[in-house]
Amino acid sequence: MTKMSTLCYIRRGGDVLMLHRTVKKNDINHDKWIGVGGHFEHAESPEDCVLREVREETGYTLTSFRFRGIVTFVYGEDTVEYMHLFTADGFTGDPVDCDEGVLEWIPRDRILDLELWEGDRIFLKLLEKDTDFFSLKLVYNTDDELEKAVLNGRELDA
Repeated sequence: MTKMSTLCYIRRGGDVLMLHRTVKKNDINHDKWIGVGGHFEHAESPEDCVLREVREETGYTLTSFRFRGIVTFVYGEDTVEYMHLFTADGFTGDPVDCDEGVLEWIPRDRILDLELWEGDRIFLKLLEKDTDFFSLKLVYNTDDELEKAVLNGRELDA
């Protein structure tokens, strides 16, 4: 199965808006902290998708955002997801409750202390360093263990 999605990390001063996924049953991200985003709808571009997902999940309309990279997730033998990664530093609107979990502004220097996917730690560090557009491939086994990470065609040390 092949999927396409977006993920956005919204910044406000020294904080980042994080979503603690606690609501959905059978959620692969249950109890993890992630950015805001979701799966493409028919005929959406990455920008269309991220704008819609952020508005639906947070109530915010992005006014300043940047396409930062593509993350290819390989999970087990039959799931591949191409995630389009964004950061944002401008938005308008009033916050809404998210039906996927709890939204919380987290200080940027505390994000790596949260319960995160191991591969997310890799791309969050790249985002923090303001790395140019990148391609990251993350290969997980069905025990949710990161087996391999490849950044711009070069395998990273485990």
